[in-house]
Amino acid sequence: ARDGVRAGARLLIAAGGDGTASEVVAGVLGAGLGGAADIAFLPLGTGGDLVRALGAGEPATSGARKRSEASALDDTIARIASGKARRIDAGRIAFTARDGRALETYFVNIASIGVSGLVTQLVNEAPKIFGGRVSFFVGTLRAIARWQPAPVTLRVDGAVVHEGPLHLATVANGRYFGGGMHVAPGARFDDGVFDVVVIRGEGGKGKLLRNFPRLYAASHLRLDEVTQHRGALVEAESAAPVPIEIDGEPLGRLAARFECLPGAIGLRGIDA
Repeated sequence: ARDGVRAGARLLIAAGGDGTASEVVAGVLGAGLGGAADIAFLPLGTGGDLVRALGAGEPATSGARKRSEASALDDTIARIASGKARRIDAGRIAFTARDGRALETYFVNIASIGVSGLVTQLVNEAPKIFGGRVSFFVGTLRAIARWQPAPVTLRVDGAVVHEGPLHLATVANGRYFGGGMHVAPGARFDDGVFDVVVIRGEGGKGKLLRNFPRLYAASHLRLDEVTQHRGALVEAESAAPVPIEIDGEPLGRLAARFECLPGAIGLRGIDA
């Protein structure tokens, strides 16, 4: 992606899933080239949460519209060819690698900490023959069985919003993650802030297991152990190696710092 833009490309088309899209964005932004080329996505991967939130077409592996993969791709390509670019926000994350190094990268949809980091690890290790939604559903069940909430301190724009055991915290630019979980229904790609959804580590695994299906309908927001916050800077730390994922891919662990970059990238082929 970096080499293409430096060679004069003005449109990059990322064919794959959310992780592929995230890597292309990271390559372009990491080289300081966010204003030099537009990006478009062909949804061919597992989760499809980014294109679902952007309105850029259903993932090609989905049967939601009861049409062939070829027809779905044709529609997406036509939208890319005819559409104008829209500027959207991106996220920059400074995090701790598994080997302890301090690293930095970028994301475009959602970064999260806690049990979701274990979910993405298990999903990426397993075959995805049943598609993204089933893969993430099964991966979530497996992860909850192994998960132990760890103490985390979370700050949004400098204010402590959580201190104690944590199941999950999402730093959301988009609305969906985990193969269709509607975790942050109020998030927007162009408002200059993250929507931060926190699920405190209360009630044990049984309660977490009972309530996780609520994420698909956004009814989790009515639970007492769930809080919502908005801000442009999110900081998280823990004495435990709490895992992080970005855009459906396992990344590293806490400590981490998430910064919203308003209007950082131009996207083609999106509805709004």
